[in-house]
Amino acid sequence: MILHLALASDWAHAQHDGHYRVSTLGRTLEQEGFIHAATDLAQAHGVATRYYTGVTEPLLLLHIQEDLLGCPVIPETPPGGDETFPHIYGPIPVEAVTQVTPYQI
Repeated sequence: MILHLALASDWAHAQHDGHYRVSTLGRTLEQEGFIHAATDLAQAHGVATRYYTGVTEPLLLLHIQEDLLGCPVIPETPPGGDETFPHIYGPIPVEAVTQVTPYQI
């Protein structure tokens, strides 16, 4: 199971479209080349406090079943970082999201 922080409006769009295609706040899969994810709640919280503190729209935590993705998930360390994150190299089918929970920073 991997996790992804999502704006509620982006998740609503994905449910209509059938696939989630947002990499991170304000950037799409096509712009970034992959979708950022986290290995656990602690890692997701670190991302939230670094990048999402100014967001006023409701946030959701998507719980993603890797074997339902149908695309590669590659653990990678960002340049200058010391932590490895799962990067999803394709759109997320809504069926791969097994749970959605509200998230508060």
